[in-house]
Amino acid sequence: MSAPSQSLAEHDRLIAKLESIGTLTLEERAAIKALPLRVRQIAEDTDIVRDGDTPTESCLLVEGFLCRYKMLPDGGRQILAIHTAGDIPDLQSLQLKVMDHSLGSLTPCKVAFISHAALHDITRAHPGVMALFWRDTLIDAAIFREWLTGVGRRSAHQRIAHLICEIHLRLKVVGLTDDDGFELPITQAELADALGLSTVHVNRVLQDLRRDGLIASRGKFLAVTDWRRLEQAGGFDPRYLHVR
Repeated sequence: MSAPSQSLAEHDRLIAKLESIGTLTLEERAAIKALPLRVRQIAEDTDIVRDGDTPTESCLLVEGFLCRYKMLPDGGRQILAIHTAGDIPDLQSLQLKVMDHSLGSLTPCKVAFISHAALHDITRAHPGVMALFWRDTLIDAAIFREWLTGVGRRSAHQRIAHLICEIHLRLKVVGLTDDDGFELPITQAELADALGLSTVHVNRVLQDLRRDGLIASRGKFLAVTDWRRLEQAGGFDPRYLHVR
């Protein structure tokens, strides 16, 4: 098992993501490549934007994993989404000026910040780019509906199998899988926060999936060894991701 390449430049990462859900003209690709970016390396467990903030820029995830989350009064955390390379998870702050949740890193991340002014300029000048941003926002809502269904109605085994399928496919369409697997440096406690389970329950299910020959792991690399059976175990239907 070998790790997938992380070599795509920041602009190309965004282009790869948008072209996984639609098409870009040469002019639109050039406009994206001209976007001014402020690139930063972010340590794990670091907030990028917090609930109640009024940001003036959005972040493009280039490498690593981010999460959208809410904190409860008792200190508990509910992870609402896991974001993969190519996502702009706080794109909605273009229109919703006050954040109603927080965005933080699950792993060390490379992110590129894009000013709201630059995003407004490119969407005004290139309606095709605006349409793909809008499509991406709608897909984000579709993913949220699947997560809500999972927490409300799926068993623990189904939730974890479904999430592995989702992350695998989202990484695959932007070229970040290799040998039918991918890097997943997310802790079992973080998976528990995302899936409404205990850490012990997550550990037990992962052991079951390995024992049944659906997945294998080496360090932080997770291999899907039987995709069809993993799909069946999670009741996974990829239509909600609307990838090309």
